Amino acid sequence: MKVWQCTVCKYIHRGENPPEKCPVCGVDSSKFIEIDEADIPEKTPRRRQPDKKTPLTSQIKIPIQKPKKEAGYEHVLSLLIKHHAHPVSVHTPNGLLPVAVILFVLAWMFDSQLFANAAIINLIFVICSLPFVIFTGILEWKKKYNGALTTLFKIKIFAVATTSISCTISLIWYLFDTDILASPIAWSFITINIIMLTAVGIAGHIGGKLVFKD
Repeated sequence: MKVWQCTVCKYIHRGENPPEKCPVCGVDSSKFIEIDEADIPEKTPRRRQPDKKTPLTSQIKIPIQKPKKEAGYEHVLSLLIKHHAHPVSVHTPNGLLPVAVILFVLAWMFDSQLFANAAIINLIFVICSLPFVIFTGILEWKKKYNGALTTLFKIKIFAVATTSISCTISLIWYLFDTDILASPIAWSFITINIIMLTAVGIAGHIGGKLVFKD
């Protein structure tokens, strides 16, 4: 049986032919290459032990080619990719935004200034984290997924943009009108926050799909 690998998201497919469309990132079959089963990295690779029967002096020493050293800015970018800066940093908006929206809804229902203040504090932390989250996301998209613009990536980009815009609108609106939740148009403010929560949920779901390949 042949083994095929997606050159964008590294999804592995086994069969006589590559799939018409990658089930993870959505690229077509032209983005798949045939690889050997042995080329698939093991989850827990073992270090090869020297053969006890063969003297060490008789073993062939294969020279190890050192990778080209990156300098300055490029080295920093490589470290961000290597240490999963985007999947780690994205937990901030993914975790705080649902809390902020729930608090806004509670503040609206119970006319509570305490809940509203707590919600806006969460929103400020999200706004502060978004530039780094978006930067590392673009970096990972370009470096790991070759800047592919399949439907999946377009939806994720749109969801991130929607989250950022609605979050900014929500924060500015509340700062300029702290009584918005007690006004007749409070429902429109809540609607923006629900759109924001939906968008961040979609972006998070797609991110998980790309990471876990399912």
